[in-house]
Amino acid sequence: MISSTDATPPVAVIGAGSWGTALAMHIARSGRKVYLWGHEPEQMKILAASRSNEQFLPGLSFPGPLEILVDLSDLPLNCTQLLVVVPSHAFRQVLRTLRQHPVRPVIIAWGTKGLEKDGSRLMSEIADEELPPEIQTAAVSGPSFAGEVARGLPTAITVASSSNDTAAKVSSWLHHHQFRAYTQKDLIGVQIGGALKNVMAIAAGISDGLGFGANARAALITRGLAEITRLGIRAGGKMETFMGLACMGDLVLTCTDDQSRNRRVGLGLGQGGTLQPIMDQIGQEAEGVQTAAAAWELSRKLNVTMPITEQVYNVLYRDLPALKAVQNLLHRDPKHE
Repeated sequence: MISSTDATPPVAVIGAGSWGTALAMHIARSGRKVYLWGHEPEQMKILAASRSNEQFLPGLSFPGPLEILVDLSDLPLNCTQLLVVVPSHAFRQVLRTLRQHPVRPVIIAWGTKGLEKDGSRLMSEIADEELPPEIQTAAVSGPSFAGEVARGLPTAITVASSSNDTAAKVSSWLHHHQFRAYTQKDLIGVQIGGALKNVMAIAAGISDGLGFGANARAALITRGLAEITRLGIRAGGKMETFMGLACMGDLVLTCTDDQSRNRRVGLGLGQGGTLQPIMDQIGQEAEGVQTAAAAWELSRKLNVTMPITEQVYNVLYRDLPALKAVQNLLHRDPKHE
């Protein structure tokens, strides 16, 4: 086992994609010891040798306190604060792997934004099912592109937990330099906002790919926010959460900037492309693709009308042409806003 003698408790980031690496770099810049592990040993060896993640964050060197783990068994036993940053489809299995590790976590937070496809579960629901009740949990969400965080550009996010104390502890890992970490207790609302904004980003990308202009994009963002809010409140979230960073802030970011993988999926579909080649070209996970199916099922389960989500689902899973999907939205009967 590797030992850690830092006075400040170390943090382990589980997941070495662009977002996990960026968060690990950011936390390490504060001087805190950070361990970064990913599931591909050969890739982790490359990261360790180069002291950078050239695949996802080219040209950016790792801070000194950031240590790469090729094997998760090398995680020191005193590292009891974990931040899981993996795609939603891998989240449950990662928690099961951690549960079998000799380290006994005190806190497990996650930066995963999505819904589990089977059952439309939030990450917090999966954590409740897979983790012992004594482990403190929190979600990290908000408008944050990995490349900008890795470069140290100003960012503000939300840390949500049912425990104010847990949220404050996780916030302390992140809140420094030009990075602000706000805390709140609406764990459901923060997760719904972070997951569903990816679906709306696909919709906005489709509209822009079809050349429909800024007016249409603004309408999609506004009505998308209304959809997310309806679903989130029905699921148990609070209205004010959807006006904050974890929903409106993240929604505006991902719908309007081409750094968003989900927006780029939509752009490709709107320009006549098909899903798999678009995903292959992007080369990273686009959570909105899986979330569209899970959100559509959840909306039916909770009896919530979500026309934009429905049309994105139809494009992705029922081969509906992108143009027809937008026309379906435009041709809906007029109603009170």
